[in-house]
Amino acid sequence: MKNVSDNIHLRPAFTIIEILVSVIIISYSIVYVLKIHTSNHEQIVYLSERNKRSLEDSLYVTRDILKYHKDTKNAYELLQREFNIKEDKSREILKKNERSIFIPEEITIVPPPETPGPTAVVNEVKLKGIHSSIYWHFKIISF
Repeated sequence: MKNVSDNIHLRPAFTIIEILVSVIIISYSIVYVLKIHTSNHEQIVYLSERNKRSLEDSLYVTRDILKYHKDTKNAYELLQREFNIKEDKSREILKKNERSIFIPEEITIVPPPETPGPTAVVNEVKLKGIHSSIYWHFKIISF
């Protein structure tokens, strides 16, 4: 007669330690992915705010910007001479957009001696605020 234990086939199974190790590995993987996602989200928010601020900066890059060295101006003060802004809401939005303007000493660019070329004056325009920006103003003096 056969024993009952001879007919039972034990199949291989995972031990509790193997299961715990796999859970720990999966947990670390999920934490790493979430950390990368959070970092990317912060960068995306920064870039979108920076792009929005660059669009607002275009209001400041006018012909008269070089007059306002070490001055704080809002967009309405700079644009009121060039545009007739009648809407109160538009005026208020432009007045809220304020930047500090700093213009270092101008740079004169001349071609090397005995070489034909243009002479130009270059001014760096720094707009300081939440997201500071630097723009360049070029003026060709002679050709």
